[in-house]
Amino acid sequence: MEEMFRVGVISSTHGVRGEVKVFPTTDDPQRFRRLREVTLDTGREQLVMKIQNVKFFKNMVILKFEGYDNINDIECYKGKELWIHRSQAGNLKKDEYFIADLVGMTVTEEDGHVLGTLSDVIQTGANDVYVVKMESGKELLLPAIRQCILKVDVESGQMQVHLLPGLMDL
Repeated sequence: MEEMFRVGVISSTHGVRGEVKVFPTTDDPQRFRRLREVTLDTGREQLVMKIQNVKFFKNMVILKFEGYDNINDIECYKGKELWIHRSQAGNLKKDEYFIADLVGMTVTEEDGHVLGTLSDVIQTGANDVYVVKMESGKELLLPAIRQCILKVDVESGQMQVHLLPGLMDL
């Protein structure tokens, strides 16, 4: 299981007072309001950055970090990722999972036949869709619904599925 989750990427500076525009990579950008700090991955080191202020503009999050009061202090962090620890991510409801925990799982049918590896999760309005990379190189799209996803074991990295009629038709 992943211990750190990426929640955003600094895209540019905002103004001259040390604020940055962050492209959120989380499903809930409003989570930035609840965060007190994030970890900035500079490529060489990881810096804990205390959040002083949060604003929203279009699809971006505007962050102000404590101790960074002008554009020159923060400009070098453009393109760098912001991460949070699993404990900051919030609680999951029953049958909810972090995408980072699902990607890489081995996906098997009810009879134990291995279909492939879960390579991506597509978030749609109705339900998520799991992308399974099969050994043949093809991709199988599985709707994340109760009738299809039978069992998810994050600890062992296993997912058991029922293939609904038509899902394997090519």
